[in-house]
Amino acid sequence: MITIVIAGILFVVLVGVSLLGGRLGRHLPEEQLSADSKDAVKLAMGLIATMTAVLLGLLITSAKGTFDTEQSEVMQMAAKVAFLDRVFKLYGPEAVDARRELREAIADGVRRTWPAKRSGPVRLDPNEQMGDALYAAIHHLSPHDDSQRALKTQAASLMVELGELRSLLQAQSVPSVSKPLLIALVSWLVVIFFGFSLVAPVNATSTLALVAGAFSVACAVFLILELDYPFAGVIRIPSDPMINVLNHLAK
Repeated sequence: MITIVIAGILFVVLVGVSLLGGRLGRHLPEEQLSADSKDAVKLAMGLIATMTAVLLGLLITSAKGTFDTEQSEVMQMAAKVAFLDRVFKLYGPEAVDARRELREAIADGVRRTWPAKRSGPVRLDPNEQMGDALYAAIHHLSPHDDSQRALKTQAASLMVELGELRSLLQAQSVPSVSKPLLIALVSWLVVIFFGFSLVAPVNATSTLALVAGAFSVACAVFLILELDYPFAGVIRIPSDPMINVLNHLAK
């Protein structure tokens, strides 16, 4: 929700700056708006626009990289959970308690990471109590042959890997987009819209073009902020992989 508010404020600010520039341009002396002056302003605005485009691309790439990385980790977790359940099945009836602990731990993790209400709090910190219970269930397995010993070792290894992935998701929950870069981007956008509105003719077409540009860059900033928080907001990592695994565990 906060990302929508920020993008909306940016849109209003850019439109306001454009209208202010247009109003100010009408009151400037003619010698200040000569052809040479307009060319100089357009040259400077073109340079700033180029730097802004580069910075905008970098921020989008950074945010998208964070989103893709965490989505890949969720897929890995789902695959490892499914494989761990398969290991328990191969182990035999003695692993029934371990399978139950695994199912309860995954169900709790899904509820914490993807709350039923989008506005609900997202908790990426692992539930240590359930994790310890699952690890204890694996530790209490008493293998009777080499096959079961190998399966117990594999289960313990998968459990450690799942714990590492969960801790990695928690560590990556901090914002990856640099605030100074974001402030620089907004500042350059304000300068660009103010500068172009000074030299643009005051008519409906130019005003509509500036409004459309303001809406576009506000949407771009919205995407950056949304991708930077991949488990909350409008754009978030889907829970389908973990839900599908959880449904499989219930069988």
